[in-house]
Amino acid sequence: MLEQLTGYGLSKKGAVEDYPFGPETLVLKVGGKMFALLSQTDAGETHISLKCDPVIAANLREQHPCVQPGYHLNKTHWNTVVADGSLPMSDLQDMIDHSYELVLNSLTKAAREAVLLRIDGKA
Repeated sequence: MLEQLTGYGLSKKGAVEDYPFGPETLVLKVGGKMFALLSQTDAGETHISLKCDPVIAANLREQHPCVQPGYHLNKTHWNTVVADGSLPMSDLQDMIDHSYELVLNSLTKAAREAVLLRIDGKA
C-alpha cells in the first residue's frame, strides 16, 4: 500500500519526495510545500497524512473510522488516514488529489506556473 500511494503522489506534476523529519516519514511536496506525509508502522500499517478543506476533513472523520485528525499536524487542515483497506484506493487517490490541489493553489502565481509549466520534470 505504501508503494502504491507514494507512486500515485509522485505522479502529480512537480511532486518530489523528501525526508525532512528523518528516514521514517516520506514527505511529498509540490513547490516546496508538503501535500502528503507517508509512514509505515512496525506492524506494517500504512499511514498517510493529507491536507484537506476543514469541512470535508470533518465529514471524512465522521464517516470513516480510519480517517483521524492529522497526527502532529494542524488538526483543522490535515487528516491522517490509516490505509487499512476500509477505503478503496480510488478514495485515497481522490484525497491525494484534493491535498495536492489545495497546496498547489496556495503557491504564489509564479511558483504555481513554474510547477505547471514543467515537462517531464524539467523547467
